[in-house]
Amino acid sequence: MIDTHAHPLHRLFTAEPALGLADYLAGAHGVGVAKILGVACRRAEWAPMLQAATAHPMLRVIAGVHPHNADEAATEAELVALAQNPLVVGLGETGLDYHYTDIAPPAVQAASFHRHLQVAKAQGLPVVVHTRSAEADTIAILKEHPGTPFVLHCFSGSMWLAEQALAMGGYLSFSGILTFGKKVAELEEVARMAPRVKILIETDAPYLAPAPHRGRRNASSLLPHTAAKLAQLWQCSTEEVAAVTTQNAKHLFTRLS
Repeated sequence: MIDTHAHPLHRLFTAEPALGLADYLAGAHGVGVAKILGVACRRAEWAPMLQAATAHPMLRVIAGVHPHNADEAATEAELVALAQNPLVVGLGETGLDYHYTDIAPPAVQAASFHRHLQVAKAQGLPVVVHTRSAEADTIAILKEHPGTPFVLHCFSGSMWLAEQALAMGGYLSFSGILTFGKKVAELEEVARMAPRVKILIETDAPYLAPAPHRGRRNASSLLPHTAAKLAQLWQCSTEEVAAVTTQNAKHLFTRLS
């Protein structure tokens, strides 16, 4: 399996019981996770994540600026430099988040989102998209950049959002939210409906631990729970889910191939 979105250097892993990176990676490897895409979505996180990936071949990097922090405004030159680093497999996470009011204003988020999409297309990399309470505007901006490969990470949106993204060739990535029971019935239907060649899996660790670990600190070692839920929805084996989603991840993140 490939965990296509995690934050293994997050400060929550220093809280007791602490989980150092070597142990984090070993735990994931022990349950069949072959690669982890570590997300560095603030400027201060770029160098530490790149250093970690240099030391650990199991780790590769997604780098950019999160919409919450879009007022940090990565320049085009900075994004180009990230994209040209061979350890970087995608740009992001970027996008739009209208759920919170104490973060970067929508216009600033949109400008950052456009910049990531422009650079990614020019450099031949995919964009990892965060969208929350901003479905229509997210799709509108993506439509302004046709041909840019992208994934809606930690997908928890509507069927409409899924259909719009898939129509543009986008991918959907499912996290532990898929295991949250009756409250995610529409999400389960999206997972059944979407073409299997367009599905990825992720943890978004340390957030969103899957059932039966919900509410605890998440880690890439818990990815098999999401794979098992997807297997249940697809009526196939967990091994098939692992094989399909791994191949999909390599198609989107071509530097993994």
